[in-house]
Amino acid sequence: MKKQRYIIGYLLFLIGGVMVSSAGYASAKAETMQKPAAAIPATTANTKKAKSNSTADHSKFKELDKNFNSGPEVTKACLTCHTEAAKQVHATKHWTWEFINPATKRKLGKKNVINNFCTSTKTNETFCSACHVGYGWKDDKFDFTEEAAVDCLACHDTTKSYKKIPGLSGHPNYKKMEWPPHSGKFRPATDLKKIAQNVGQTSRDTCGGCHFYGGGGDAVKHGDLDSSLKQPGKYLDVHMDAKGLNFSCGKCHLSDSHEVSGSRYAPTSIDKKGAIMRGKAGERNPTTCVACHDNAPHKEYAKLNDHTDKIACQTCHIPEFARGPRETKMTWDWSTAGKLDEKGHPIKINSSSGAVAYDSKKGDFTYDRVVIPEYKWFNGEVKFTLFGDKVDGSDIVKINDMMGGPDDPNALIWPFKVFRGKQPYDVGNQTLAVFHTAGKDEAAFWGNFDWEKSMKAGMASTGVEYSGKMAFVETEMSWPITHMVAPKEDALTCAQCHKENGRLSKVAGIYQPGTNSTPILDMLGSIVAWLTLLGVIIHGGIRVIQSRKGA
Repeated sequence: MKKQRYIIGYLLFLIGGVMVSSAGYASAKAETMQKPAAAIPATTANTKKAKSNSTADHSKFKELDKNFNSGPEVTKACLTCHTEAAKQVHATKHWTWEFINPATKRKLGKKNVINNFCTSTKTNETFCSACHVGYGWKDDKFDFTEEAAVDCLACHDTTKSYKKIPGLSGHPNYKKMEWPPHSGKFRPATDLKKIAQNVGQTSRDTCGGCHFYGGGGDAVKHGDLDSSLKQPGKYLDVHMDAKGLNFSCGKCHLSDSHEVSGSRYAPTSIDKKGAIMRGKAGERNPTTCVACHDNAPHKEYAKLNDHTDKIACQTCHIPEFARGPRETKMTWDWSTAGKLDEKGHPIKINSSSGAVAYDSKKGDFTYDRVVIPEYKWFNGEVKFTLFGDKVDGSDIVKINDMMGGPDDPNALIWPFKVFRGKQPYDVGNQTLAVFHTAGKDEAAFWGNFDWEKSMKAGMASTGVEYSGKMAFVETEMSWPITHMVAPKEDALTCAQCHKENGRLSKVAGIYQPGTNSTPILDMLGSIVAWLTLLGVIIHGGIRVIQSRKGA
């Protein structure tokens, strides 16, 4: 009797396994088939304008009731009341573009790192500073101690009309100008008085003015940050949902004395300390998921909490990035830049979706949307390849390498956008190159398409003489995915990971039930199952026959 129960139990186990495998296959198929359907553009219809929470009406301030000729004049007016604001801004990464790694003491930040987008800010400040919170940064002579150089309007404009133009060294246009160049479209002169009289709290629009457009355009760099988040629907981001929670960036990225929490250079990979009481003083990073949701957030399905010791919240709750209507750039090949048409003019070629697939200034691009992230162990430490680090061109250069592994108690499995590029390096000096791209001088690549002049000027800005020989090297740069958090109904299902070749199949050092199969064992199991079923049928038949004979 005991043996029969064992056989029946084993049979039920096998049948259940078949059902789970079928469900996994169906889920995988549905995931592939339904992928495009997730990207339904958010509607902004009937979205109510947010009320101001400010306790001051700046239009009533005498200091602001005048016509301003420049941004610094506005800042001086702001400082008559906000006397310490500029000093506070001066101490932030948004101002210095610099961060000193406390462990290695290496200088990071936009001013020091190399990336595989526009590659470097050096010699290109007059263009890059369109996203700096200051006025006038065009070269290494910029005065970082000047209080009037702080741009208050970049973060506090509420009119949505303030725009800093690349090429103006961090200034908006004070006169009517054609923008983009040669487009036939013109921007009116910036109305500084109107904007100054309507300043307020930061918003998704002001933060997004830079962070949505990093790397050279809308959705280019991060993959989880683009202009579709200005007024997103719930499907795109459950926290920023314009008709729901409607979080501003500052709701999570809390600031203190203008220093905004949450850093790409010192990220928090794991948080084991539970929810934070908002307003309570402390040294913890308040931008983590745990800071609000605690370490055991799954109340209905408590088993899911067993995953939080190895898997970051974002891994399950951001199933894809670039889920809105915007494509994100996935590759950038600088080696093809510089091609001109038969008349010697620059070329632009669009893809079938309308995105620029080739630009003489920058080379070839590829794009994608509704992208499944790549997954890696991450313990919060990032190793950067900086200018001067040796590069020989034989291997793919990881511009930033995420540290951590399965045996690291501080590491979790995180989702990443991995951006792949091909960019110049100085063969003689064996280092990634700094080259001069933007400007009206004869060395700017975007003006003359001369790599030699561009390389010579760029390398000189670092204090190194260009060796005279350049080549191109393949590079990778990883960006943690933390935005575009889906509603819980759209989070990953169990079967999307617990199946053969599931989401985490390429992550080393983890065991996932249901991910692997052995053909021989599967065949033997099937044979045993069928023999067991046959035995049950025969046994049942014999018992039926015997019972009839007994009657």
